Amino acid sequence: MITRLSYFARETLVSLKRNLLMTIAGVITVTVSLCVLGGAWMLNTLVNHGTERWKNGVELEVFMNVDATDAQIAAVQRQLVNDPEVRDFRYLTKDDALTEFRRLFKDQPDLVNSVDAAALPSSFRVAPIKAELTKTVADRFQSQPGVDEVKTAEKQVRQLLSATAWIRTAFIVIFALLLFASLFLIVNTIRLATFARRREIEVMKLVGASNWFVRIPFMLEGLVQGVVGALVAFMAMLGLQNVLTNAISRNSDFSRGFYVTTGDAITIGLMLVAIGAGIGVLGAIIGLRRFIEA
Repeated sequence: MITRLSYFARETLVSLKRNLLMTIAGVITVTVSLCVLGGAWMLNTLVNHGTERWKNGVELEVFMNVDATDAQIAAVQRQLVNDPEVRDFRYLTKDDALTEFRRLFKDQPDLVNSVDAAALPSSFRVAPIKAELTKTVADRFQSQPGVDEVKTAEKQVRQLLSATAWIRTAFIVIFALLLFASLFLIVNTIRLATFARRREIEVMKLVGASNWFVRIPFMLEGLVQGVVGALVAFMAMLGLQNVLTNAISRNSDFSRGFYVTTGDAITIGLMLVAIGAGIGVLGAIIGLRRFIEA
């Protein structure tokens, strides 16, 4: 067993040295492909964090009638407390409404001075547990006694959910294309290495070597190329995370929602290593099919 492992390791190193230029080309190919893939993945993570913040910040407002009774207001409040689809809510008194009114119309002093708190309705500012539930929650309170109207940003919510879906779809497409490109290039690299050693393979087959015995050194060669390229991409992801963090931190408002943590970068990097190893081995298997009978 030890002899075989020693043989496989020796043959792998010999092949890597013998085909040094192709080995370097394979590593560079994997590195570039996985860097682009990892960059797209990291940007998708950043956007997901941002859109989750927006989605969690989606609110609707339940406006009470100006003359709503305390009992009606208390009934709406109890329903909000017991509603499993409501994440949070805040009650705005008539005085709060007047403060908001003065802020919105501060450039119209005559209008502000003509309105007092008694003329304005109290309201509940409600945050559903999911942005998708905004309309459902709004419909539930529309017919409540004492409720005048329920206002939602339904159009904006639809646009947000649609944009999020498109971003995720685009990420999946980019992921699939880059994965295929990396696999294709490694297959070609292994095929070139196999073609250069075709006579050696024929001799090994003639003396009774099994297909797997022939395959393993090439699979290890593909694994080395995939893992080394992926490790370089891993380091690039840590660098990209640092660059994005510094760029976002220059805008405090933007950084509240959009961010990529070191943990995100490490997770993406480890996934890239696994993908690099996988496409390296798979590329070697596919590249050998033309020269070795199944």
